[in-house]
Amino acid sequence: MNNPQTVAAINTIDRLLYLLDDAERQFKSARNWSVIDILGGGFFTDLIKHYKLGKASDTMDEVNYLMQELGRQLGSINIPDNYRMHLGGFLTFADFFFDGIFVDAYMASKIFSSIDEIRRLRSRLQDLRKNLQKM
Repeated sequence: MNNPQTVAAINTIDRLLYLLDDAERQFKSARNWSVIDILGGGFFTDLIKHYKLGKASDTMDEVNYLMQELGRQLGSINIPDNYRMHLGGFLTFADFFFDGIFVDAYMASKIFSSIDEIRRLRSRLQDLRKNLQKM
C-alpha cells in the first residue's frame, strides 16, 4: 500500500464515509420530521424537515465532489456518481402549499430512498477500501 495514489484514494474514501454518516443522520432526522408531518404536522414541521433536507443535500454535494475526485484518483475503476437527492423546487413548494398526506407520504418515500442509497454507497465504498488496502 505504498502507492501514493492508493493512499490518497483510501483517504478520500475515509472522508466520504464520514460525510455519508453525517448525511444519513440528517436524512434520518428529516425522516422523523416527515413522519410527524404525515401524522398531522404543519408549517413548522415542514420548515424543520426541509432545513434537515437542505443540510443533507449540502453534505451530498460534498460527497458528489469527492466521488469525482476518487474517480480521478483511481482512473480505471468504475465509481458510482451522483448520489444526490433530487427534491427540486416544485416538490418543496408542493410540500408547503399543498400540505397533505399524499405530498407528505411522497416526501417520506424520497427520504427513505435517499437513506437506502447512502447505505448502498457506503457499502460499496467500504468494499473498495478493503480491496485497496490489500494492494
